[in-house]
Amino acid sequence: MTKADPDANPLAGRYASEEMSRLFSGRRKFETWRLLWLWLAEEERRLGLPISEEAIGQMRAHLTDVDFDAAAREEERTRHDVMAHVRVFGEAAPAARGIIHWGATSAYVSDNADLIVVREALGIVERRLVAVLRRMRTLASEHRATPALAYTHYQPAQPTTVGKRIALWAFDLLTDLEEVRRRREELRFLGAKGATGTQASFLLLFDGDSAKVEELDRAIARRAGFERRQIVSGQTYSRKQDDRVVQALSGLAQSAHKIGTDLRLLQHDGEIEEPFETSQVGSSAMPYKRNPMRAERICGLARHVIALSFDTAMTAATQWLERSLDDSSNRRLSIPEAFLACDGILVLLENVFSGLAVHADVARRRLEAEIPFLATENVLMEAVRRGADRQEAHEKLRVHARAAAERRLASGEPADLLDRIAADPAFRLSKADLADAARPERLVGRAAEQVDAFLREELDPALEGVAAAEPAPLKV
Repeated sequence: MTKADPDANPLAGRYASEEMSRLFSGRRKFETWRLLWLWLAEEERRLGLPISEEAIGQMRAHLTDVDFDAAAREEERTRHDVMAHVRVFGEAAPAARGIIHWGATSAYVSDNADLIVVREALGIVERRLVAVLRRMRTLASEHRATPALAYTHYQPAQPTTVGKRIALWAFDLLTDLEEVRRRREELRFLGAKGATGTQASFLLLFDGDSAKVEELDRAIARRAGFERRQIVSGQTYSRKQDDRVVQALSGLAQSAHKIGTDLRLLQHDGEIEEPFETSQVGSSAMPYKRNPMRAERICGLARHVIALSFDTAMTAATQWLERSLDDSSNRRLSIPEAFLACDGILVLLENVFSGLAVHADVARRRLEAEIPFLATENVLMEAVRRGADRQEAHEKLRVHARAAAERRLASGEPADLLDRIAADPAFRLSKADLADAARPERLVGRAAEQVDAFLREELDPALEGVAAAEPAPLKV
């Protein structure tokens, strides 16, 4: 097969992009195994082992024509996936049959291939994050000064702007981008370490020449494109590497879940709406509905990634001595699924922010309904400036606000708090004074300036010169 079977994993078939799905396909894994065997043979030959040019040529000619059916039959017989593929590769390259996997153990191909794939997967995540952040940057800049009701404890609080809220989301994703980059840069290649990490088999092959064993290890890491190696290891690389990678993906998922939740709350209020196609069905029973299904899907996938981070933490914690095999089955699930789910999340986020509808008029109406209460701090400061007693004015504001809130609840009419204040001589403020104090633009503080500073000083430098991933089609 040329890509992950959609029936094998719903993440590949329903959510992740073709690019990420191919990366975690069986074809990519086993072709990488063959490439690692070729590098091993070529470097062993260069360092003096008796490996023929014919053997190298045959291996090179059969890097991609993996006979999966033959490998499956061989694995069923041997109960060992690496040996099954060694034998099938040997059938395709008979001149190399006797030297394939020479001196190596299973982790040579399985772990090194995983590291190569994980590095590339982190690159895809980085490019997708960059694409999402660029979409968010456009919206944050466009709506830097668009007033909106802010919430603390999910209760109306001092106003903010739509752009500031988007910048807050972008800040979280920017920290995730930094962590993804760090994890990619710090990956350490396993190399050729042998059964328990001592390289004893390779030392035997090279008649005790330690310098050649070290050069073999370095050369394979160079060919794989890794600057750093794990100098000391057991049979496998430290599973702490897997955990750090998946924890970075978990952090991304945490940010995405918060964004998805906020979008769902704001869509309920009508202030923001995710894209909705003309033929899209919102509900099987209620035709009028426009459910935030993208944001809901983001939250669902994010929970899965966060849960997977416990898998890699436990795997790192429970490895026995130089290795045990209980990590294998778990890693086959947790690492690919974390990447596939994150890929799906980022595809959804880019789709949402490329077509997000901001209903500024709705946001302003909702804000204006609460402004009489939100303006009380400005009213208090202005009243004191005009000679009012601060403590007396504070108590009167509390009483008037409570009365206005109760009246609004009982009648459903707009709050009359500003009228009550204008009628109270203790404040020394006219209706015009109060209207000016309650203008939304006067209540959002430095929100617009903060957005500008964040884009200029933090986001733009992080995105500069980085190629964003091409938008992936959204799967239904």
